[in-house]
Amino acid sequence: MSQPPKAPLVIELEPEDLAPGPLGAPMGPAEAPLIDDAGAPLPQGRAMQMAARLAARPPSRLARFFWQSAGAAFSFFLGLAAWNALTALIAAHPVLGYIGTGLTLAFLLAALLVIGRELRAWARMARLDKVHRAVMQAAAGSDRKAADAVVDQLLTLYAKREDMRWATNRLSERRAEAFDPDTLLLLTETELMAPLDTAARAEVEAAARTVATVTALVPLALADVVAALTANLRMIRRLAEIYGGRAGTFGSWRLARTVLTHLVATGAVAAGDDLLETMAGGGILSKLSRRFGEGVVNGALTARVGIAAMEVCRPMPFVALPKPRVTNLVGRALTGLFGRDKA
Repeated sequence: MSQPPKAPLVIELEPEDLAPGPLGAPMGPAEAPLIDDAGAPLPQGRAMQMAARLAARPPSRLARFFWQSAGAAFSFFLGLAAWNALTALIAAHPVLGYIGTGLTLAFLLAALLVIGRELRAWARMARLDKVHRAVMQAAAGSDRKAADAVVDQLLTLYAKREDMRWATNRLSERRAEAFDPDTLLLLTETELMAPLDTAARAEVEAAARTVATVTALVPLALADVVAALTANLRMIRRLAEIYGGRAGTFGSWRLARTVLTHLVATGAVAAGDDLLETMAGGGILSKLSRRFGEGVVNGALTARVGIAAMEVCRPMPFVALPKPRVTNLVGRALTGLFGRDKA
């Protein structure tokens, strides 16, 4: 005779034993603010994070269509108004009309020169990208002819620069000492990139110092965001010029968006392992002044943007030479700004 099935065992849990739901779950490491040993939150560099997101945010299709149509309509009606004004002025006062026509032609010539400069700057950046791809292909293929072609391209790129004359001459003299393509590429990076990296580090340190100073001393709302965005755009443009890009106005903005978009997408414009020491120093300063602590962290984030821009603008990857570190750049940039020991 079979026994009747047993009733299921039911264990009643108290409310405090239940697992927390989504609203009650603790924040993850990306959302939870970092705190110091005393439990106080460390500075996060809100100005730099906001500036990076503003610069990296792509416009929507509707916004692009609106501004393109508005620009086309404005240009059309402005040209039509100028034409009617010049024809009426020539008919009423021929001398004044011809003077106005000359001024208009001078303005159009200046506009064409500006457009030509932007196109040359665009071609210069495209050439730098081409050299970078050639270097990567030569390093991957271990081809001596490809490596020699890359060296020739780099020598041609810096041939007309007085500050690179000694480096290019030295590389031309020593390139015969390298018997394999890897050694030739390492020698090229050591001879050509070392002076450029030194100048680039100085620009990054200057930008970090500017952002930190403005954040600490200017109490106006959004002034630190504008200062951070302006300083980073200027820094990225100067880095492109140092490495041979010479980006124009529109090219600099596109380059800055490329760098900041990459940093925002990878989460690099946030607190990380390379910023913990700097944030700890900012936490110490924040006990004296909150804006001083934010200034230190904003300067560190600016240095991180500068390192990313160096990697983008540099025609050769960091192999033979060490890659700059945020802590080293910030340490040199902020020494003496908030006090030698605290910096």
